Amino acid sequence: MSSKNTPPIDPNIDPYAYIGIIPKPDGSITRLPEFIPTCAPSSDQSDPIPVLSKDIPINQEKNTWARLYLPRLPESSAAASPTKLPLIVYYHGGGFILGSAATLLFQKFITEIANEVPAVVVSVEYRLAPEHRLPAAYDDCVEALHWIRTTDEEWLTKHADFSKCFLLGTSAGGNIVYHVGLRAITCVDHLMPLKIKGLILHHPFFGGVERSQSEIRLVNDKKFPPSLADLMWDLCLPIGADRDHEYCNPMKGIKLKLLEDMKKDGWKFLVTGWDGDMLIDRQIELVSMLKERGIEAIGKFSEGGSHGVELADDAKANIFYGVLKDFVVSL
Repeated sequence: MSSKNTPPIDPNIDPYAYIGIIPKPDGSITRLPEFIPTCAPSSDQSDPIPVLSKDIPINQEKNTWARLYLPRLPESSAAASPTKLPLIVYYHGGGFILGSAATLLFQKFITEIANEVPAVVVSVEYRLAPEHRLPAAYDDCVEALHWIRTTDEEWLTKHADFSKCFLLGTSAGGNIVYHVGLRAITCVDHLMPLKIKGLILHHPFFGGVERSQSEIRLVNDKKFPPSLADLMWDLCLPIGADRDHEYCNPMKGIKLKLLEDMKKDGWKFLVTGWDGDMLIDRQIELVSMLKERGIEAIGKFSEGGSHGVELADDAKANIFYGVLKDFVVSL
């Protein structure tokens, strides 16, 4: 990952420069401006775009907000089928330290998802580390669920089916989906009328102290090597925690009671990844752990690719949209 105006940077040599941040002696960072392109929402009803979007504040003290996406179905279709659309709550990626609900790549990705499924999508802007270390992102994303269920925002109240809610996240967002799910299952009644049906982990970001075989195999990867992941975990985990902290390593501190509750409530998991991503072994391990506990977990893993490849590869993205649609429709 490097700016389009600079030559490629090897993340194994300078991971800070690769992700556009400058470390300070006190442990804080400076983010390079405009390193990751952002874009404004598009809510102009006269614009012929297939999906409208707009930003709504959630917690002004924390500066958290959400970007809402509403597909514009043909009038004939809407008249023939007035049924509300599934609701997808999306958490963006960026290693917990980068990215935004306004990031251009995520805007394009979610717009296509909203159009292809189709679904109403709420993309959550959560606080980033190291200024706000974990569990700040989890706190913000749980708060967003409570905001969704109580808001009078018309795009949600009029068009979203709260009984068919799915949590979807890319990379760090996939990690968030897992941990927010663990919290949400403890307050199912309090989330009503919001009913979560499935958790979708797209290239989820997990780790551990001991290297996995895929991490060893891709130790010198030029897109997302283990050394870059290590830096991100150093910046986002609670001070003093290592990569075997439960926020990072889901095989540590497994919440058996909560997973059993997910099973009883009929929650289903979809986990996707590519073997060109050094995280794939941990993703496969998570699916195996869930299945061992009787949870219906689908693992869709493919050869080749790389971490987050669907954000840049339209052909692979189209395959993912189909898998996602099938999963949502099935529930």
